[in-house]
Amino acid sequence: MVKHYNVIVIGSGPGGEGAAMKAVKRGKNVAICDYFSMIGGNCTHKGTIPSKALRHVSQIVSDTNKLKNAGFKELLKSIDPVIKDQYNLRKGFYERNLVDILDGRAKFIDEHTIEVSTESGQKKKYTSDFFIIATGSRPYHPEDIDFSHPRIIDSDTILKLNDNPRSISIYGAGVIGCEYASIFRGLKIKVNLINTRSQLLSFLDDEIIDALSYHLRENGVLIRHNEEYEKVVPDDDGVTVYLKSNKKIRSEYLLWAQGRTGNSDKLGLENIGLKGNQRGSIEVNKHFQTKHKHIYAVGDIVGYPSLASAAYDQGRFAATHLVYGKCPHQLVEYIPTGIFTIPEISSVGLTEKELTKQKVPYEVGHSLFKHLARAQITGRITGMLKILFHRETLEILGIHCFGYGASEIIHIGQAIITQKGKANSLMYFINTTFNYPTMAEAYRVAALNGLNRI
Repeated sequence: MVKHYNVIVIGSGPGGEGAAMKAVKRGKNVAICDYFSMIGGNCTHKGTIPSKALRHVSQIVSDTNKLKNAGFKELLKSIDPVIKDQYNLRKGFYERNLVDILDGRAKFIDEHTIEVSTESGQKKKYTSDFFIIATGSRPYHPEDIDFSHPRIIDSDTILKLNDNPRSISIYGAGVIGCEYASIFRGLKIKVNLINTRSQLLSFLDDEIIDALSYHLRENGVLIRHNEEYEKVVPDDDGVTVYLKSNKKIRSEYLLWAQGRTGNSDKLGLENIGLKGNQRGSIEVNKHFQTKHKHIYAVGDIVGYPSLASAAYDQGRFAATHLVYGKCPHQLVEYIPTGIFTIPEISSVGLTEKELTKQKVPYEVGHSLFKHLARAQITGRITGMLKILFHRETLEILGIHCFGYGASEIIHIGQAIITQKGKANSLMYFINTTFNYPTMAEAYRVAALNGLNRI
């Protein structure tokens, strides 16, 4: 007999978790299915959690003498407890809320039926009134590169690297590439960062980009801009990247970090008249519904913004619409970026480049961390907070932070920039009493600095 559910969620990452928890707490009979038996998705096991935990231990090595004799493979082992804790936490969510966990790869048979195949070859069918697809994404693999070779790795397989490399080339200088460049340099590994564009992370404010580039180079990362590969040749001892500019880059390993593709190709979408685009993304409407109104999709599988934080909210919103037929909520306009380089970066709102293009009369306020008492006490003096505001109305237009704790500091600014009317004003930071000494005080310093420019 085929078991039936009200809702089956395919994928147990942040999007799937948000959807499943919302649906079950609204009285639905819910199952969650994942081909990876350790629930939590790529976020917990291959992406956000392991890379950020690895970044943390890399910074400890860089800042102190602790773990100074540990190599990359030893540090990989040190992050296992974090992943295990996250897994147990999430498994507990499902068990307490009586959500069935279906281990195996799901494939649509028809619009209300999936077949789940386990690694042992067993197959079982399930039916459901609704489905929410939250299968995430994986590193993009060009066909002309041999990813089966042990010297060529991506952001998934790097977590299985059983070696202590002395050199590595990173192809792709996006968020993942820049984060891993910081991690490896923290471990004193020689890094070549190959960028296909003219600058790093061009969506950021130019001043932040310049600061990141400076600190990566200062730490020994060799950055090559405007480069594209001609061919990649691995051998027993390393990898040679032949560039179209006639350069040859040789290192022990190549980390491919050039884009991601949605995990839609093994879902059997052709059986229900759906298909992913060239990057594997599934098209949805504003309610996260596919063309079949009872089948939703959330998270990386739908493309932008491809953030764990946003995926969780998307899952909740999709499940709300599924239950009630409407959802009054949507993703916030000002989603903060969090880039965990060393030092880290976070921003919210518009950049100087965008404001200049829009001909908005803005001014800038700066606070350098080296002038803050808390930064001097902790020794974290590298970095700054930058506030962009309207010269006439004093409305906050953008906030950009570079330095230790940036991803935490930014949320104070996010709370103000999202306010309407006079509540969004530079004067809030000037007239508010901040704890002293704290990094939050940077807002008052930057606001006063900006006001003095008017």
